[in-house]
Amino acid sequence: MKQYFGMSQRGDLDEALRGLHSPQFIMLFTNDGQFEAHVAALEKRFPGVPSIGCIGMSYQTGIVSNGVGVVAFSGGVRAAANVLEQVSTMPVKYIKRLEQDMRQVGGSGEDTVCIDLCAGNDACVLTTIYTALRRQGISLVGGTGDQGKVSANGKVYEDAVAYALVRNEGGRVKTYKENIYHQMGNYRFIASNTDRANYILGSLNGKPAKEVYKSILHVTDEEILTRTFQNPFGKLNGDDTCIISIKEVNGNALACFRQVNDSDVLLLLELGDYRAIAQETIRQICHDFPSRSAIFSVNCLFRYKLFSEQDYMQTYLQDMAALGNHAGFVGYGEHYNNRFVNQSMTCVVFE
Repeated sequence: MKQYFGMSQRGDLDEALRGLHSPQFIMLFTNDGQFEAHVAALEKRFPGVPSIGCIGMSYQTGIVSNGVGVVAFSGGVRAAANVLEQVSTMPVKYIKRLEQDMRQVGGSGEDTVCIDLCAGNDACVLTTIYTALRRQGISLVGGTGDQGKVSANGKVYEDAVAYALVRNEGGRVKTYKENIYHQMGNYRFIASNTDRANYILGSLNGKPAKEVYKSILHVTDEEILTRTFQNPFGKLNGDDTCIISIKEVNGNALACFRQVNDSDVLLLLELGDYRAIAQETIRQICHDFPSRSAIFSVNCLFRYKLFSEQDYMQTYLQDMAALGNHAGFVGYGEHYNNRFVNQSMTCVVFE
């Protein structure tokens, strides 16, 4: 298989598609002002080719911040794209679409992956999708787009998740999740006074969450929102830790980018040696896949901001490009199988 990446910093879709021929699956990442027009134009250009899209930044060796980026697969891929609607209330109502697409594409966890782009309510969406995927051992990688809109097969949807099942007919696939944080000290908290609908974390060990965070890290209210780059929370999920970013201060509570429930066990995390961790991920991929056709990744917006502030983003993209054909997009949350995480990188590698 082959992966194509085309882009236009000025939002010219024709420019982004200039080198694309006979695609078998397409992903569109564009800006809010041109999203609907680009979705329609892409379908007109490649009618019937499975496609998904969202509003967001894309990248290969550089960032496309407010233009348009296109990632496409060809030469040995079988794909199906669709949507689950009403994700805020009842995504399971549409699960038969996914089950039918799985039968159409065939494949297994060895050669097939699900890529999703979501408009919201991610945790519920992932639980729903993964109930179907896990029967075939198929992994999922994806993320959240901007403005609550996604597209599939030439149509724009709100309150939906767009997904694609992609089967590599020329080899294996494998997914990865990169965490650049580790536990800080022995801080361990029981969450309470949460508001699940609004992602509010009210109390930690019975004390106001904002005051606990401030007292440990010696920061002001204003500094909390940037300090989450260095010190997010982590939710224990079996032997894994799901990162939870702080969105804003809400009175004495903290609003997060990921749902927190009463009685959840949380850790305080701190930033590790992200350069060394990224290199270790690259080494692991090279070990697992001596020959690579493509790598598609999702990097969190907060990772992008952190790496940019540290003058590392360009170096990071160049290091990933050394793996071969690497492309991806910047998400507002990352998906890995049935887990919704923040401040992470998830990717799928095609042999």
